[in-house]
Amino acid sequence: MVASVGLIGLLALAACGGGPGGSPHHAAERAPAGQHAQPTTSALPDDQDTTSAQISTFALDVDTASYDYARRALKEGRRPEPGRIRPEEFVNAFRQDYAEPQGDGFTVHLDGARLPSGDEAVLRVGLRTRGSDAAARRPANLTFVVDVSGSMSETGRLDLVQQALHTLLDQLAPGDQVSIVSFSDQARLIASMTPLTARSELHAAVDRLAVEGGTNLEAGVVTGYREAARAFRPAATNRVVLLSDGLANQGQTAWQGILDRVKEHAGRQVTLLTVGVGREYGDELMERLADNGDGAAVYVSTREEAEKVFVSQLPATLDVRARDAKAQVVFNPSVVAGHRLVGYDNRALTTEEFRDDDRDGGEIGPGHAVTALYSVRLRPGATGQLAQAAVRWQHPDTRAPAEESRSIDTGELTAAVWEAPLRLQVDVVAAAFAGHMRDRQAFGLDLPALSAQARRLAGAAEDPMVTELADLIDRARSVPR
Repeated sequence: MVASVGLIGLLALAACGGGPGGSPHHAAERAPAGQHAQPTTSALPDDQDTTSAQISTFALDVDTASYDYARRALKEGRRPEPGRIRPEEFVNAFRQDYAEPQGDGFTVHLDGARLPSGDEAVLRVGLRTRGSDAAARRPANLTFVVDVSGSMSETGRLDLVQQALHTLLDQLAPGDQVSIVSFSDQARLIASMTPLTARSELHAAVDRLAVEGGTNLEAGVVTGYREAARAFRPAATNRVVLLSDGLANQGQTAWQGILDRVKEHAGRQVTLLTVGVGREYGDELMERLADNGDGAAVYVSTREEAEKVFVSQLPATLDVRARDAKAQVVFNPSVVAGHRLVGYDNRALTTEEFRDDDRDGGEIGPGHAVTALYSVRLRPGATGQLAQAAVRWQHPDTRAPAEESRSIDTGELTAAVWEAPLRLQVDVVAAAFAGHMRDRQAFGLDLPALSAQARRLAGAAEDPMVTELADLIDRARSVPR
């Protein structure tokens, strides 16, 4: 058994908490304008003392782009930049075994495990929506906004996008409609909103996509949303899908202008999915666009990953289960001395914003699971209720708010982390690995220790993704810092 004395320190240093006085981070305020804007690593505060910060609140997020990009980088023999590492996206990339709710809301799952010191623990908050039958979903209006700038000529960019779009067009239902916008120096409407009964016309439009010019991402986004708004169907799911390397170098390159436009349309129930491609990739801009657009950010680098997103995931999750979904965890100060949320750095909310239904949260689709890990410092010998977790969301059509909550007692914590439920152990390893990659230190739990745990879990889980996680940890051990 590998000693895990430093695990809580690793989890803590990988994280950021949101207390009552906290405020969300805005990338547009800290990122420089222009195509060379680089992600930044925000300062990591000490854990939140429950005497002054009893409550943690954040918007839900189902993005996985950070993990997908890190996977590509490591397989190419290089480390991803620390600023591109978002621990929650590493965790949310993995399958969870939370029970589904009976209705259209969420189930709230709480569990955790003690660490060797006995007075430290990992707390897991798991949320899940009910799945759906893709054949029974509502029709969709999809506007694809495709980057055809010069940087998209690299193998694995525009060619990958075209393959994925052709495959998706064959999977969509007759009641769906698709429009296609391309952008380089300027934006062009390649195909106006077209029913899937005319698939051949849409396939031909995809074939016409060709690389040219610079990257006027603003023009592409504006034109895409204009087309989506023009063809809006109240009874349908209306979504813009942006496919790009995210390297804007023309038009409005100061992010706030683009983000404001996206947020405005999200308020009109036109949501956004960003699909990142390319070795050089504007990760932070694509993530912020998705956050402002009430959507999600994913990254693909292979045909298999593209098929997973466009064939397996997108058609089945076009419906929306919850809008503006937020989570809040209230810690019992007589039991918990301090806490820290792992990740969700730019999704933090104030306590009051949890029930402010004008404050943006996250859009969650059918069958989605959202996981948040906390490092928790317990008061010696204290017993009783540890924390209560709640999720609040709005009905996707009526916008009526609803809540679900659950509490956990210290007696429900597993005595040792490596004896906890398997999926919790996988989440801990994924979060710890993200923390190591972001901060370039092991904090007491080195990569060999993480590798040993990942290998053990891979054998028990019989899950290819857990096996791949173990392989990625081994690759990180051989890549120079």
